[in-house]
Amino acid sequence: MRVAVIGSGYVGLVAGTCFADSGNDVTCVDIDEKKIKALRNGEIPIYEPGLEELVLKNVKEKRLSFTTSLPDAVGPAQVVFIAVGTPEGETGDADLQYVISAAKEIGKAMRQYTVVVDKSTVPVGTADLVHAAIAENTKLEFDVVSNPEFLKEGAALDDFLKPDRVVIGSSSERARKVMGDLYAPFVRTENPVLFMDTRSAELTKYAANAMLATRISFMNDIAVICEKVGADVDAVRKGMGSDRRIGYPFLFPGVGYGGSCFPKDVKALMATAREHGIEFDLLRAVERTNERQKKALIEKAKKHFGGDLSGKTFGVWGLAFKPKTDDMREAPAIVVIEALLGKGARVVAHDPVAQAVARRHFQDRIGYAETPYDALKGADALFLVTEWNDFRNADFERMKKMMKAPVVFDGRNVLDPSRMREMGFTYYGVGRT
Repeated sequence: MRVAVIGSGYVGLVAGTCFADSGNDVTCVDIDEKKIKALRNGEIPIYEPGLEELVLKNVKEKRLSFTTSLPDAVGPAQVVFIAVGTPEGETGDADLQYVISAAKEIGKAMRQYTVVVDKSTVPVGTADLVHAAIAENTKLEFDVVSNPEFLKEGAALDDFLKPDRVVIGSSSERARKVMGDLYAPFVRTENPVLFMDTRSAELTKYAANAMLATRISFMNDIAVICEKVGADVDAVRKGMGSDRRIGYPFLFPGVGYGGSCFPKDVKALMATAREHGIEFDLLRAVERTNERQKKALIEKAKKHFGGDLSGKTFGVWGLAFKPKTDDMREAPAIVVIEALLGKGARVVAHDPVAQAVARRHFQDRIGYAETPYDALKGADALFLVTEWNDFRNADFERMKKMMKAPVVFDGRNVLDPSRMREMGFTYYGVGRT
């Protein structure tokens, strides 16, 4: 098929590349001329394992191309994906201005029956708005489909190429047939394509992310209780997760969730509920717990150092909101570092891939270390904020020699408390004894 993808950010670039790799002729569109020029030169604007190689392969084989011209991409396309940003509005709702603008331009550029797909994360009812915007600008036949993405940063290619499920919202049998054919190469192992109405599909994405965020906040509250009563949250997690009704995913306590999805989607679902006279009290509590948890390590540090952090030097391991990405949107590391700086401390940070992003945010207010150990020179303590595998089997003797004091605040429970204490460290985890 000929496919156009409007928006060449994280979702659009991954989707477009994977569709091209399954044999389709894909054109990715973006209004950012600098980004398109970089992509044409083989420069990938985001860090995602395996993505650069797949982009270069499909560009070389002439199945994937990039342009700033929406009409050139949409005109010959049978399927057009809208994958533009939906930033958080002032009241927590999703700002749809870019989605609607793209829909209007698609209507003007269409030259045949087209399936227009909402790939951006959008609130319930957006498909109706997109349909109206397109209809104002064309007399041609078209259908609007909701096809939410469920990509995990750091594992996006696997998620797209081997999905748990594909959700397609449409009342049109013609559109369902087109989408079924498009996704057929990715669901050959019998993972389901779930067809439903557009509103159910739109709500599914928000409901899924809100549930995952709720599990994280629930475990963070359990971790607080563990610290108060002398229990070990890791043992509690294993006892809970072994129940098949619960399972292990997203039961890891820590310094809170971040990224581009969970915080925004929780707020957007709450906003949708408010529009219909519902106060989503559970999600309000999820948000409160998450904000509190991002500050938990700072509270532990204040207690350890007698309340005064001024003049002290702290190493920080991990800046991205999760491993295998350079994404720092809503990252707990930002809250931790800003709090340390606000209390007069000096910070030297290391992250395997997010250093450049961090420099744009913090500029010269913190130091940047090329290696994890360089971040520990003369440090009064280490804050471990992102659970990169690089940090799991560190050289503890080398750490002790470089630090002013062997103190670790482990915000992801990466390290074993007993082993750390045997090695002579003062260790603080999250809900660990």
